[in-house]
Amino acid sequence: EYDGERNSKGERHGRGKAHLPNGDTYDGEYEHGFRSGWGTYRFRNGACYTGEYLQNKKHGQGIFFYPDGSKYEGDWVNDQRHGYGEYTYANGDTYTGEWFNHNRHGQGTYVYKDTGSKYVGGWVNGNQEGEAELIHLNHRFKGKFLNGNPVGRGKYVFDIGCEQHGEYIQSEQVK
Repeated sequence: EYDGERNSKGERHGRGKAHLPNGDTYDGEYEHGFRSGWGTYRFRNGACYTGEYLQNKKHGQGIFFYPDGSKYEGDWVNDQRHGYGEYTYANGDTYTGEWFNHNRHGQGTYVYKDTGSKYVGGWVNGNQEGEAELIHLNHRFKGKFLNGNPVGRGKYVFDIGCEQHGEYIQSEQVK
């Protein structure tokens, strides 16, 4: 079902509202039959996206509310989180930083709600990797990370004024 403006070819063009066969709805702008411009897409499962579209895909600025209570607000490219944005997870943790093809990638800050700790530094394909600082309530670790774990040279800095320098070496797991 569609209620809205059309162009001379009969295509959805301008503002309109659509009720899709799967139960989803869209209220927003169209261009030559495609969702393009600003709009709100409500999914039958409770998810909702409000933001920019290009050729039926999320593209530009937008906010997506997921059914589990999490949300992403930021840049989209070709239906993917891509660019800069903030994701608030269902457990209250947040990630603010760079995204690439739907993954945390580049520089970003992840805040753990339960402990107040935060990771500030590099990300590769969703994993903590590269130079970073892991900040806890009374101490911090500065060094390199690989797959979410410290690796190589680094240091702990304690709020009482002392530091511990050292090197992380991956130990082999005993089976």
